[in-house]
Amino acid sequence: MGYDIVEAMTQIARQKNIEFEAVVQTLEAGILAAARKKYPDANNITFSFSKSEGEITITALKTVVEQVEDPINEISRDEAVTLDKTAQVGDEMDIYLDYEEFGRNAVASAKQILIQRVREAERVRIYEEFKDRVGKLVSGVVTQIDKTGLLVNLGNAEVFLPTRELIPRERFRQGDRLRAIITQVEEVSRGPQITISRVSDNFIRALFELEVPEIYERIIEIKAIAREPGDRAKIAVTSIDDRVDPIGACVGMKGVRVQAVVRELSNERIDIVLFSSNSELFVSRSLAPAKVTALDIFSEQHSMTVAVEDEKLSLAIGRGGQNARLASKLTGWKINILSDKEYHMIKRRKADLAVPVGQLDGVGPKMQARLLENDIATVQDLSTWSVEDLTEIEGIGKKTAEGLIETARQMTREIEKECLTKIKQEIAAEQLEERERTASLRESGGDTSGLFKSDAEAWDDSDEDAKEEQSEESVESHSSDTADDAPKDETIESDKA
Repeated sequence: MGYDIVEAMTQIARQKNIEFEAVVQTLEAGILAAARKKYPDANNITFSFSKSEGEITITALKTVVEQVEDPINEISRDEAVTLDKTAQVGDEMDIYLDYEEFGRNAVASAKQILIQRVREAERVRIYEEFKDRVGKLVSGVVTQIDKTGLLVNLGNAEVFLPTRELIPRERFRQGDRLRAIITQVEEVSRGPQITISRVSDNFIRALFELEVPEIYERIIEIKAIAREPGDRAKIAVTSIDDRVDPIGACVGMKGVRVQAVVRELSNERIDIVLFSSNSELFVSRSLAPAKVTALDIFSEQHSMTVAVEDEKLSLAIGRGGQNARLASKLTGWKINILSDKEYHMIKRRKADLAVPVGQLDGVGPKMQARLLENDIATVQDLSTWSVEDLTEIEGIGKKTAEGLIETARQMTREIEKECLTKIKQEIAAEQLEERERTASLRESGGDTSGLFKSDAEAWDDSDEDAKEEQSEESVESHSSDTADDAPKDETIESDKA
């Protein structure tokens, strides 16, 4: 047998990426199983392997007797003397066994056990290797494709990429190389099931770590990611070193870094936003390149009402509302976007419809005086307070506070509904007047090119406008513009409610 058996075992260990000792133990289990199949009652058979000599030895410990009654455990004195001239009755001897004694069936069984144990060892190795790699980037070759997904060979394991985890409209063929993120490692009866994804937010994070050394070294941190796979994504970045520009580092020289990520994501557009712990500033930056002119915060509802320049409304909303959705997801705030004109119109209407707090049921003169001392002059002001804050005012208990706030909020909703109805009526009247003026100019042969669309029409045409304006911007310039449009000293008009 010599070194052939050592070479074969070494090759198995290398191919399956398991320890050589594990292969030896597997071989031992298989041979002992074959021996037990040949000699069911034998408990005296042992296995030994010498790697230096390349020899496998199988021995049975037998007792020397005058007359053999149990051939499995005993050997006659005459036969023992031929093996060892000093053998005496009562001595124990190791008798070498030949594989051929086991028979073909037993050897086949040993082979099956060997294959099974090697597979089990490989499964354990794969699970132990990948269980702590969830969220890590991997690269492999597509080996099989069906309607449920792709089977990808990583070299030392096969992983599964479900169809739902593919970027929309991207196609792969057998032999194509791809990158993805590990999202799940499960241990099932067939072995470890490793699932990867290309639509996970962490996939973008891992790609930027690969392309941007400053992110890998934790000088730059990706604080938040919002993504609609295959179409557009926004990421918020910050730097712990004031000397490092996080947006410039992510974009790279001539956009080389961000373009590498874009190509891997099937040309998904990426906006890079400078993160800020100031929620107002962060929201305004997330809506870039549209410039925020005014902003109201409603902490209880965790929402903001944002006003942008009238001609930038469609760009702020984005195609199909995409820019607004991504900004909301990135910042964690619910964002209501209005044109500057609509915003100030609503402000005026709310001021006209403000209801003094004294008119609220349950508010007497004494309570009204206490509320006024705490700058609660209108029902709208009261609706923004929490129960905990209101009970801190002398003479107001928890039940009273709950009743007052609920009544104030219900009344405020009705007032806002009335306000919006009147605004829509005014906008409709303006639209009618605009159409009549346009029709009049056309009949008289005048120039109508200078007439602009109303805000409501601009809202309806946001898809077309956003597509035209955004198609002129590359990923690099848009990412850089984000930083330029949001300087650190930028100020916005804010009413905290």
